[in-house]
Amino acid sequence: MRTQRDDELADPQLPPAERKVLQSLTNHWAGLTVFLDQPDVPLDHNTAERAQRGPVVGRKNYYGSGAEWSGRLAAMLFRLFQTLSLANLNPHAWLTAYLTACAEAGGEVPADAERDLPWNLSDEQKRAWSQDREPHPTDTS
Repeated sequence: MRTQRDDELADPQLPPAERKVLQSLTNHWAGLTVFLDQPDVPLDHNTAERAQRGPVVGRKNYYGSGAEWSGRLAAMLFRLFQTLSLANLNPHAWLTAYLTACAEAGGEVPADAERDLPWNLSDEQKRAWSQDREPHPTDTS
């Protein structure tokens, strides 16, 4: 590809638009081929794009019908879900356990809610709520 690029750039009859594209290819060649010398660099960035898809697709919807509280709620939940993900916790399992504790506390925040924070979990809780376990069945309620 580099040889073909250089051969085409050497053509004095090359139209200006094509020359501009090939010159850009020359200028960015090191970045475009970094994965050849560094195999740990992925060929694509699909993982990062998929991680942003939910918030990006829904960003206007999460604002509701002009209600600021819904935008703040969405931002808080995105932070919560990312924190759970970084702690390798399944959000469905964690939320089920936390909301069950709220229900058992009469619909209030449990007095010992701090124990359910990802960094305060017991080893047993971490195993039970891990993302590495089989996924929960789809909620059909």
